[in-house]
Amino acid sequence: MEVKDYMKLPYTRLVQEMNDESGHYFYGRVLELDGCQSTGSSLDELYANLNEAMEGYIEVKLENHLPIPIPESADSYSGKFVVRLPKSLHQKLVIEANKEGVSLNQLALYKLAK
Repeated sequence: MEVKDYMKLPYTRLVQEMNDESGHYFYGRVLELDGCQSTGSSLDELYANLNEAMEGYIEVKLENHLPIPIPESADSYSGKFVVRLPKSLHQKLVIEANKEGVSLNQLALYKLAK
């Protein structure tokens, strides 16, 4: 595959609006491509810069014959995972779920989606 082929794949881009000592800007990274990130003063600029960073990232990987992660589809995942937690936290969450009138699963999903 060539750079243009990788650029067509549905990589996951995470975008965050920032307000810090540097001012107001947008920060973005590609989750599957470790270290591939950029910034921009607008969303359009961020996407252009992020695409440029992706192209550079992929070019370097190809030139050095290094593996390039391919995005996986959501169909590759079951949608469930097991979490072990202290009994006291389990108790607290069950009480909170009961107060809200929802299942523990629904409460956990709500908290994770925040």
